[in-house]
Amino acid sequence: MENKRYDLEDRTLIFSKNIIKLVNKLSRNVVNLNISSQIVRSGTSVGANYREANASLGDKDFVMKAKICKKEAMETLYWLKLLRENNQNFVWEIDSLIDECDQLVRIFSAIILKRS
Repeated sequence: MENKRYDLEDRTLIFSKNIIKLVNKLSRNVVNLNISSQIVRSGTSVGANYREANASLGDKDFVMKAKICKKEAMETLYWLKLLRENNQNFVWEIDSLIDECDQLVRIFSAIILKRS
């Protein structure tokens, strides 16, 4: 069980790094700046909140923090889909992040179900 926890910590860290890399490549226009700001906040929050969940005080605390992870991942998914419409040059990279984000939502949903 310990390996799975740390694998997800690594995975969410890589996800955060990939979001930051993408945002740094985008053109600086009003739409991209606003959406990028949102994506960086919600996308990097997934991993940070998962680390908090792993340091939780019990199952209820863990589940609550896992729910926050899921919520942040769902928000990130929304922003990524909006960003995709304005950045056709980066469709492959954005689609890759959308896929990973969707998988993270599913993983956190399963964790919440299992621990609730």
